[in-house]
Amino acid sequence: MGQLLQTYLPLVIFIGIAFVICGALLLSPFLIAVRKPDPEKVSAYECGFDAFDDARMKFDVRFYLVSLLFIIFDLEIAFLFPWAVAFKEIGIFGFWAMMVFLAILTVGFIYEWRKGALEWD
Repeated sequence: MGQLLQTYLPLVIFIGIAFVICGALLLSPFLIAVRKPDPEKVSAYECGFDAFDDARMKFDVRFYLVSLLFIIFDLEIAFLFPWAVAFKEIGIFGFWAMMVFLAILTVGFIYEWRKGALEWD
């Protein structure tokens, strides 16, 4: 039993430290945060309209365009990093395959730019 305890003791210590850090991070905002709400602090900030309105109201298409823009750049980074790491092994075929991929993403970016997704009035 002593050998088993000695084998798993580092794992138990690691899990214990993880729980302590999680608890500290969850409780610290309640202890440290300033509690002075003002109208600017409690206003809607990400969606651009009041959060407590009719759920069937019209939704501006620019929000969808911005999400497409995020997906374009997210995919680009997700595929460019492994491509750059394995660049020597993939050869010229891999290079041109990535150029086609980047061209498709560039077309999507130009589409959003022309639609005015980057211009907020």
